[in-house]
Amino acid sequence: MDWLAPFYNWLKVFHILAFTAWMAGLLYLPRLFVYHFQAEPNGEAARLFTVMEKKLLKLIMNPAMIATWVFGLLMVAAMPDWGNDGWFIIKFVAVIILSGFHGFLSASRKKFAAGEKPRSEKFWRVANEIPFGLMAIIVFMVILKPLMQ
Repeated sequence: MDWLAPFYNWLKVFHILAFTAWMAGLLYLPRLFVYHFQAEPNGEAARLFTVMEKKLLKLIMNPAMIATWVFGLLMVAAMPDWGNDGWFIIKFVAVIILSGFHGFLSASRKKFAAGEKPRSEKFWRVANEIPFGLMAIIVFMVILKPLMQ
């Protein structure tokens, strides 16, 4: 898709902006789960966390994830040779795992909204670190491009 090449830098800008918004949500939602876990079931705080979690997921995280994927795939279409580079394959796998984590958080949000307390408070504190670790891998691969052919 040669016609995309002139727009590559714009695609990259929008990809980075979308990824930043997505990461903000992925880092914040597990922290909200920690606080929600501590809240009294069916109490005022629990109801507030339910609303906050839903809005964060539906209004920020989901659109940002979709935009990240769309602009990322358009960048790949503009630079199809990336598919042969080890750095890109590792980055792509990390993004797939991040997307799976997003799905896990979405399912967990529904459980919290139903009054359940999935997992433990400690689990959510540790899970809060997963997006950062994956982001570190992604940024390392994109900036340094190790394993480049």
